[in-house]
Amino acid sequence: MSTDNRLKINQLLSDNPSGIVYLSSWMVGQGYSLDLQKRYRKSDWLTSIGTGAMIRTGQDVTYQGAIYALQEQAGLSVHPGGKTALALLGKSHYLQMAPNKITLYGGADERLPTWFLNYDWGLELDYHGSSFLPPEIGLTEIEHKTFSIKISNASRALMECLYLAPKKQDLLECYQLMEGLNNLRPKEVQKLLESSSSIKVNRLFLYLGEKVNHAWFKHLDVSKIDLGEGKRSIIRNGVYDSKYKITIPKELANDEL
Repeated sequence: MSTDNRLKINQLLSDNPSGIVYLSSWMVGQGYSLDLQKRYRKSDWLTSIGTGAMIRTGQDVTYQGAIYALQEQAGLSVHPGGKTALALLGKSHYLQMAPNKITLYGGADERLPTWFLNYDWGLELDYHGSSFLPPEIGLTEIEHKTFSIKISNASRALMECLYLAPKKQDLLECYQLMEGLNNLRPKEVQKLLESSSSIKVNRLFLYLGEKVNHAWFKHLDVSKIDLGEGKRSIIRNGVYDSKYKITIPKELANDEL
């Protein structure tokens, strides 16, 4: 390998944090041709983890390093959300969490690349693509070793949980999660609810917020939130709440938690 090419790979590795995935398409845009990338793999500087993705040889790369690449190199809105985000934020310590499962969210037209799906991250991936919330709001950055990634903040994370309820997320657990969110920012919650296109999520979030009776709930302007028209049957054989026009679990309605 020529001195110039060696200097170039050193520059790439020094300019970027350790423990991340390098996307081949992004590298081409940075001036690293496909042929040059092939030379770096042959010289054992980089190791392929699937078509279009590489890591620095010898480094232990976790799913966070892959999320970093999707966000910073591919410009995707894919992010840890729901219960995973709440766990990362320390908001779900009293709930039963699957230690080897992470929940990711992205836009309705976004898909996890094949290399991400096929690589063994040592955990189960649970991905949901939806556009019920805009991709640019309700996110916060968390540090992971040498870099940071965007994840859902607590308000958005709970809304993502409610989006999956009741088929893929237990509503009683959502209530328990809401109980722990006593310090949400009213303006932040208001913006998310006004931006949400899911009537189910909006009604359930307000129902749970009011039931828990957190101080921030009193500062919301419900008149600006789209609650739709008519009744919504959330679950079968539930109890009907006339204010929010939803059916909810009997245990939740009767405070049998």
